Amino acid sequence: MNKPLLGSLALAAILYSDVSAATIYERFETMEAEVQRLQSEVKELKAEKEDADTEEEAEEIEEDSPEDGDEDEDEDEDDDEDEEEDINDIIAEMQEEITDLTKATAGNHLKLGIDFRTSYDNVRYKMAGTTITPYGSSDPTTGISSPLSGPIANSVSKNQKNNSLFSNRLWLDMNWAANENISFTGQLAYNKTYGGRFGNNSDLGGQFEDFDWFANENANGDGNVRVKSAYWFYRNETFLGTDIPWTFSIGRRPSTNGHLVNLREDDQAASPSGHSINVEFDGLSSKFGLEKLTGVEGMYIKLCAGQGVSTASAKFSSSPASNNADSTGVDDVHLAGFIFVPYADGQYSVGTQFYGASNLPGQNLNALGSVTGLTQAGDLYSGSMYVMMNGIGDEWTDFLDDTTFFLSGSMSRTNPDDRTDQFGQKQAMLGSTEMENGYSYWAGLQMPSLVSEEGRFGIEFNHGSKYWRPITYGEDSVIGSKVAARGDAYEIYFTEPLVDDILSLQIRYTYIDYDYTGSNGFFGNASGAPFKISELEGTAAANNSGNVVDVAQDLRIYLRYRY
Repeated sequence: MNKPLLGSLALAAILYSDVSAATIYERFETMEAEVQRLQSEVKELKAEKEDADTEEEAEEIEEDSPEDGDEDEDEDEDDDEDEEEDINDIIAEMQEEITDLTKATAGNHLKLGIDFRTSYDNVRYKMAGTTITPYGSSDPTTGISSPLSGPIANSVSKNQKNNSLFSNRLWLDMNWAANENISFTGQLAYNKTYGGRFGNNSDLGGQFEDFDWFANENANGDGNVRVKSAYWFYRNETFLGTDIPWTFSIGRRPSTNGHLVNLREDDQAASPSGHSINVEFDGLSSKFGLEKLTGVEGMYIKLCAGQGVSTASAKFSSSPASNNADSTGVDDVHLAGFIFVPYADGQYSVGTQFYGASNLPGQNLNALGSVTGLTQAGDLYSGSMYVMMNGIGDEWTDFLDDTTFFLSGSMSRTNPDDRTDQFGQKQAMLGSTEMENGYSYWAGLQMPSLVSEEGRFGIEFNHGSKYWRPITYGEDSVIGSKVAARGDAYEIYFTEPLVDDILSLQIRYTYIDYDYTGSNGFFGNASGAPFKISELEGTAAANNSGNVVDVAQDLRIYLRYRY
């Protein structure tokens, strides 16, 4: 008898697959189906055994010839005993597999996953009015900018570099589904540079490097473990009696490494388009599948809302908990928007995203020009659209079948606050008291590495205009968000699995040529105003009033373990 395929391989694949909110339900459904399949096979085997026992009893009452039947009867009995032993062993093993699967689906413990990455970065800045130092130079000057400061560095106007920036990043994933409708997903994060981190935290943006929007994406020297995401998730196949599958979730949402930017990060895409949103976010979302209703493959709409800053004072503070800002503070920051995917068939997809954010912060300056905190700058509106091809052509070549191409466009529009600042001046947003439009486009191509079937080689380019402003502070790059660049950004990367899908290597080079200052600043004037860099080169403004970065580049190499 052939031994049926048991569930151990399926169990291992299910329990230790990549963790994400989009797939946890599929994993549990797969486990449930596996339990049902094994139970069905057990019933069939038991039925076969009962039939065999019945046939054996019938044979025993038959009268055989005494001359030649004894030897054959002994052989038949031996065969029957062996077959019965095989069936019993198979049934016992299958029942053990069912027990394991049942424990996996019905136990009251979290499913854990580990994602650990060790990175090396070689970072270079060319300051305005100087020439860039090539790799391997003996220039003794060292320096590194926080993600927030972007094209502003705390130094005299000269080339900056760091030849040995090492960091460790750990993500601990937690998932559990109580039943087919409701589940919990969480992720703890640790992101730390090797040893302590030297630097002047009073530089422009340095005091905000632990800002809530990107604290887990910025390598710090403190070694703290923080909550990156934690939310409960509900889903149902019908909405108010209609044939519309829908979901609802609330908590700290997974809103970094969204669509498009996830390709270079070698991750599954989070919900947002990474072209205009890439920050950690507290709020809620609800998705409605429209494919069955409209007949259009992959169509859905997702509504999102949340709060980016809460101004309430701490418990037992001498100041009351209030969301009313004064002239030097900010109101609660709110964001609301929606994602609409009109078509996605697995090969071709189109995605759109629109949002509005209110009461966004700028940096507050005192009379000496030093940063003293945050001030309210105004509102921001954004819209973006991308098209993607996962496979070029229709089976033209294996290489093109495994090639991904995308093109994305996005715009932003500012709406400065009506209040005046502490000096009696009308509040400006991104250096202007008027509403300003910004634009960006982004193209990328990801191809097979030709080293292995799973390896990837990618190239990307993006450009941003003078007033372009996304909310992408959480982008995983030590030189600041390349997508936010007011200028041109070029990137090339190579990702290769070393041990199955457990251990991988990536080599990535990013080059950003800024046209304007303020690419990664906040939303007011202190760090967000755009000044033409070519007009600042060699001037007192470049040397003494911000030390403007003209070109930034980062060479990154990492090893990543996921299980």
